[in-house]
Amino acid sequence: MIVYHGAYRLKQVKKQHTILFLKQNIVDWERLKKFFPLVLVTQLPFRPNEQLVDLTVIQVKDTDEAYWRFVHDYRNLFQIPVVAITGTSGKTTTKEMIRHILSADKIIAYTNSSNNSRTAHLEYLLSINDETEAAVFETAVGAPGDVLNAGKYFKPNIGIITNIGAHHLNYCKTLEGYIHAKGEMCAALEQKGVLIINADDQNSRKLDLTNYNGRILKVGIYSSCNFKACDINFCKDGMQFTVQHEQKEYPMFVPGVGEHQVYNALAAIAAAFEMGIDLPETANRLKTFQNLKKHLQVFEGINGSTVLDDTWSMTTTSLEAALKVLKEVGQGKKKVAIVGTITDLGSWGYIIHEQAGELISQIGVDVLITIGEHARIMADYAVKTGLNSQVYTFNNSILVLNLLKKIVDENTIVLIKGDMYSKPLIELAVKLRKKN
Repeated sequence: MIVYHGAYRLKQVKKQHTILFLKQNIVDWERLKKFFPLVLVTQLPFRPNEQLVDLTVIQVKDTDEAYWRFVHDYRNLFQIPVVAITGTSGKTTTKEMIRHILSADKIIAYTNSSNNSRTAHLEYLLSINDETEAAVFETAVGAPGDVLNAGKYFKPNIGIITNIGAHHLNYCKTLEGYIHAKGEMCAALEQKGVLIINADDQNSRKLDLTNYNGRILKVGIYSSCNFKACDINFCKDGMQFTVQHEQKEYPMFVPGVGEHQVYNALAAIAAAFEMGIDLPETANRLKTFQNLKKHLQVFEGINGSTVLDDTWSMTTTSLEAALKVLKEVGQGKKKVAIVGTITDLGSWGYIIHEQAGELISQIGVDVLITIGEHARIMADYAVKTGLNSQVYTFNNSILVLNLLKKIVDENTIVLIKGDMYSKPLIELAVKLRKKN
């Protein structure tokens, strides 16, 4: 039989033609029969059963060893460019930009949306086949070792670190530990290949690259780098800018507003260039990119207001980017920021929320509304550090809509900032849109 899917847990078996690596006995065969034909790889003794038609059993000495041999052997079948992307924010957008650029004339394997957990790596690896010409995968950091683990599967030859903020400190413990975890990309590249980093990002400059023997490409706006953006302008539905590369200039447009979107585009442009797509062709393809939903998505809101829905992810890095967009596109208007809690911070929760409050104070808004007990820390610290604006704090979103109906009008722009797990903020974002 031909194998199309892989699994190492029973609950991962969801389709026929799956190879299952398992170290436990299977009790309920009836549940699995609908997924036959199936291959079972096991180190346990197995008794043949005439009722188990279309089951192939491969007995091995060590299931774990067999699993990793399978992974390595399968990946080594394909000599194609593979891009791996990590970073605190911008991973999914950068991945989608690269996919969009490459898909114009290539067959691409890629991460589905932002589903980048380690349990999905095997399935993504097996999505590569004889027709695949390139692959681009998002590799998140929930804990130390995550990027290394992804590297074992994908063996990338191009790695991207979009930026490094402060996130997942519940497992990485410290910012230095988090930076080190992101720096595992060098080992994932097996100390060779091409590493693309943000030259303007303060924490990316702290990466230990002394033992990295591959090439490094730097992208940025303010620093000296290989791909530099200048003449940046906000325009309708996106950003116009010029890329300077090897003493030549190339005009670009990317859908999606914000300086951070330019950084995302620069990383995508550099990766595409490494895969043989010149900058004029990349510019032509990039302008048809569709910005992702809930990534500073612009809507007409209640009472004629403008709503920026940024309820995809929530870190201090993405909060800073969103506030800068609010300030830029909200010039001459009342600027309202609705901000939720930052998660996955562990014992750093109080400090990071204070840092978020200081960011709000520095960038400035006319009205600040926080939702959640931890988000209240932001509001308190924003006031403490000099924010002289209207500030409202709520434990939940029930009363927020009534407040907004009273204070927003056609001269108001509203940013709603949370993450994909914050159901109350997502629901509020929907209610803020003007109904057809």
